[in-house]
Amino acid sequence: MPEGHSVHRIARQFARHFVGDPVRVSSPQGRFADGAALIDGRTMTDSKAVGKQMFLEFDDALWLRVHLGIYGAWDFSGSITQDATQRSAGGRMGQTNQRGTDPDAPDARTTVVGEYEASLSSIGAPRRTRLRMAEAEKESALDDAALAAFPPEPVGQVRVRLLTDRAVADLRGPTACEVLDAAGVQRVIDALGPDPLVDDADAGEERMLARIRGRRVPIGLLLMDQSVVSGIGNVYRAEILFRARLDPHVTGAALPDDVIRDLWRDWRYLLGVGVETGQMLTMDGLDEEGQRAALRNRADRHWVYKREGLPCRICRTNIALEIAAGRKLYWCPSCQS
Repeated sequence: MPEGHSVHRIARQFARHFVGDPVRVSSPQGRFADGAALIDGRTMTDSKAVGKQMFLEFDDALWLRVHLGIYGAWDFSGSITQDATQRSAGGRMGQTNQRGTDPDAPDARTTVVGEYEASLSSIGAPRRTRLRMAEAEKESALDDAALAAFPPEPVGQVRVRLLTDRAVADLRGPTACEVLDAAGVQRVIDALGPDPLVDDADAGEERMLARIRGRRVPIGLLLMDQSVVSGIGNVYRAEILFRARLDPHVTGAALPDDVIRDLWRDWRYLLGVGVETGQMLTMDGLDEEGQRAALRNRADRHWVYKREGLPCRICRTNIALEIAAGRKLYWCPSCQS
């Protein structure tokens, strides 16, 4: 399931390519025909994410709410440009980026980040491209004829198509997709915990503290509860807890306030890195070669996630894996004891 950084990146893609334009809205699959008719032809006026939820505003304060869930994905195509916060025209750079990106690759479509930014697809004039944004973001290989035929024909079970004169976005497989008024959007947001990219830093910290303090629930479950804090999924949960050297089984009630505050501050930092790079890079202090390796391969990017049975990078104890509330939990029994 896409974690918070991916959804914020998708919202920025809409802000860059759709906000301010009239949008033709349809449901090629037919399952969202009534909802599409409510916003068809209206101008998109805002795009925002809160945790794993995304909200697209149209004229007359109508909003399209989308939660991608496990299977949802957006496909963008048309004239797509890039900027410093949206460097994903090429490569697979989404939630986990299992393939990674190669800073030394000669392929002009390969997108790299930070000091390695060198992709031809991230500079210059808009170009025709196709981009999927979900668990992974990647540029599809399209021939010249396909790129010239705009808009492309819908492929597969497209729940919603958003189309302007220069860009199209196709939504497939979401967990939630509905049209809401402003009050309905606020009810959804009110049920969510704080998001570091939405809430004031200090106010968000206090909200997260209040929602964890006194809870006799393991912190490993509380961090995944979207009513406690927004946007954290399986990867960030494991990595944040390791970075704090916290036993995932310790309850919220047993944690000092300063430890909870530090969790919020680290989430703020890691979410910012994720939005900027498109990758869940959770290891700090890497040298140049370590940075290159982390960009290429998830195995060199995380402390504990997906490293079950491998020696801890710090103490050499084998990383443990267990199932907690139906999700895989990775942790070091020594460093986090």
